[in-house]
Amino acid sequence: MTPPPEQKLAWVQGILREFWQDSPANSLHLPQEEKAWDWPRLAVAAGNDPWFARLKAMIGPFYWTPEEAFALAFPEAPAAPAELSVISYVLPQTAATRRDQAREQDLPAERWARSRFFGEQFNCALRLHLAETLTAEGHPAVAPERLPGFDYRQSERFGLASNWSERHTAFVAGLGTFGLSDGLITPWGKAVRFGSVVTKMALPASPRPYGDDHQAWCLWYARGTCGACARRCPADAITTAQGHDKPRCHAYIREVTTPYTTATFGTGATPCGLCQVKIPCEARVPL
Repeated sequence: MTPPPEQKLAWVQGILREFWQDSPANSLHLPQEEKAWDWPRLAVAAGNDPWFARLKAMIGPFYWTPEEAFALAFPEAPAAPAELSVISYVLPQTAATRRDQAREQDLPAERWARSRFFGEQFNCALRLHLAETLTAEGHPAVAPERLPGFDYRQSERFGLASNWSERHTAFVAGLGTFGLSDGLITPWGKAVRFGSVVTKMALPASPRPYGDDHQAWCLWYARGTCGACARRCPADAITTAQGHDKPRCHAYIREVTTPYTTATFGTGATPCGLCQVKIPCEARVPL
């Protein structure tokens, strides 16, 4: 007897939670052992949700829909959009990491730099583990961000953009809306990382409590108040008039924060994230 979709959803959550609990990769690699993330929460988007086609139209023809990402992994057995589910999950920063980062003004804290480096290594492993486990159990699955063709292109409308966005996928799945800084505000705040897997399995789509309003949970866009993330940005790359200046942000990361964390902590990667803490949406929806 095939288990009901709700039971399958609990099974998927268990796969994520068990790997989070047991994997040695979920570590900040500090002298005192600490997990890189709080435990993962998930939501599901239908593979045929109209938002995926809208994103492709807005971002550019290089952007993958779930059907296209799945076909890249399983070219001999493609699936129709209605047969696919897109599992999106959130990895919240720990309270200790958020506390340390909130004390900083110009450069990321050590825990934050380690979460961006070691924590994202774990996130990549979690994506692959989920996809491999589902596939082994008869539900072919792929983590689009781990596909060999994943890269960044130039979108005519948005500038630098990847061909699969974890944040936009999370928005479609009902996990959050965008803020002034372009970060996604979730029920666990903006200080989070995301991952996703596309699978040929019937799962119940999660409700999208904000409907199609992609900025509903940001105080600035909803009420014209706040702007705390702009004041937190050491590069002046966020303004209430223009939102997020991606080139200015990326330049600060490349030229300032990455060299600093590489030399100081030996972590590399691309950390900054000062705009994600010491703000009303750091660990919750502020409205």
